[in-house]
Amino acid sequence: MFTVLTRQPCEQAGFKALSRTPAIIALVVLLLSVVVLVSITVIQFHHKEVLLPGLKYGVVLDAGSSRTTIYVYQWPAEKENNTGVVSQTFKCSVKGSGISSYGKNPQDVPKAFEDCMQKVKGQIPAHLHRSTCIYLGATAGMRLLRLQNETAANEVLASIQNYFKSQPFDFRGAQIISGQEEGIYGWITANYLMGNFLEKNLWHMWVHPNGVETTGALDLGGASTQISFVAGENVGLNTSHIMKVSLYGYVYTLYTHSFQCYGRNEAEKRFLAILHQNSPIKTSIINPCYPQNYVTTLTGGYIFDSLCTADLRPVNYDPDDVITFEGTGDPSLCREKVAFLFDFKACHDQEDCSFDGVYQPKVKGAFVAFAGFYYTASAFNLSGSFSLNAFNSSTWDFCSESWSQLPLLLPRFDEVYARSYCFSAHYIYHLLVNGYRFTEETWPQIHFKKEVGNSSIAWSLGYMLSLTNQIPAESPLIRLPMDPSAFLGILAFFTAVALLCLAFLVYLYALSRKQRRSQHAFDHTVDSE
Repeated sequence: MFTVLTRQPCEQAGFKALSRTPAIIALVVLLLSVVVLVSITVIQFHHKEVLLPGLKYGVVLDAGSSRTTIYVYQWPAEKENNTGVVSQTFKCSVKGSGISSYGKNPQDVPKAFEDCMQKVKGQIPAHLHRSTCIYLGATAGMRLLRLQNETAANEVLASIQNYFKSQPFDFRGAQIISGQEEGIYGWITANYLMGNFLEKNLWHMWVHPNGVETTGALDLGGASTQISFVAGENVGLNTSHIMKVSLYGYVYTLYTHSFQCYGRNEAEKRFLAILHQNSPIKTSIINPCYPQNYVTTLTGGYIFDSLCTADLRPVNYDPDDVITFEGTGDPSLCREKVAFLFDFKACHDQEDCSFDGVYQPKVKGAFVAFAGFYYTASAFNLSGSFSLNAFNSSTWDFCSESWSQLPLLLPRFDEVYARSYCFSAHYIYHLLVNGYRFTEETWPQIHFKKEVGNSSIAWSLGYMLSLTNQIPAESPLIRLPMDPSAFLGILAFFTAVALLCLAFLVYLYALSRKQRRSQHAFDHTVDSE
């Protein structure tokens, strides 16, 4: 007689229920963790599709020596690292010449602005007009007028101030910016547009890109020219040309210099003055840089009324004198004559010197050449990057053409610009090669550009980027769902929970299999007995 050993049905059911309960709980927690992880990731990545950011606007008037250009910029109301993310949305060129030409009739300046300002009003929502700041920055033309006649310069600025008081915008003043500021702002613009300061990371946040080098900036205006680039580590800081520029939390050691009277227009006036000075006949002068068969008359005032030509002014000067210039289209002689605009000997063969005895460290890396640099190259069907040989070849071909052929070569024919492209090309050659010391090897690192995307390369955008630090950011209409560090912390927590639950489920599964094997062995033993 023997006894059969078996588990009671209720005992077996209780054991199974107890063993299943932790597994069910772990599975539920795992599923919840996965749901939470997916939810916060989707929200973090796609929050901008749900909520649109509020926009702010700013307007900058670039009052150059030859013209005034009005730019409209916009950026999200919330700021990124204390600097607004700014983009250009509208551009309008004011008719007529620069504001410095209104020295004798400052009351007429506002009339020139009116047409563009009406268009600006249409670009910005009416309810944001009062909160939209307008800044006017005047460059080399007004710097020269202030040196020549400070009262006239102040009257021009006062006339502009009065005009904007009647406009529905928040006018923050008209100021004459320094040449150094113009150079720095141009450098900021170029690098901002090329993405050298910021890029979006995986979390759609703006971050500083790793391993990206900055780009040097070459600006050629009507009355001045600027060069700006990040200097080497060994550069001396005891010079006024070296600046520490802080942007987006990073500090850059920047070399920048502005050459007054070396803008394209003023340089050509000085060139004409030198030709006049060296000509035996003062009323009829040969100009090797003007095209063949081109003849024009200019007044003495056009050439010698500028502060840049004051030292070349004739003793018995009469601004109403009429001077005839006849072009010969001689590229070799033009290049030779243009070199006299620069004092290269003042550097005494020093490597860290450009011209006129001005300190400059060796240029390095990529550069962007805009404004007058771009427009001259564009006239020769050159843009972007090209060789020095290509530039010289195009210059020689263009300068050898007769005046009658130029309308066929230029897409937009304007007499004043067309007659001067040959001079401009030789001037740019001397400035970049003998002045800044670009070589045949480093010349291709210069990129001749007008804009990046839809934004113009001009100092005005860099100016706006700087000024947005002074514009209070209102309570944003949109906030990121969570700070990146908080997001990473929550992500790590729920990932850890999910992994622990998964490990626990694996453990329970292994334990369950072990118990089944034990039960199978027990049942087999009982059956044997």
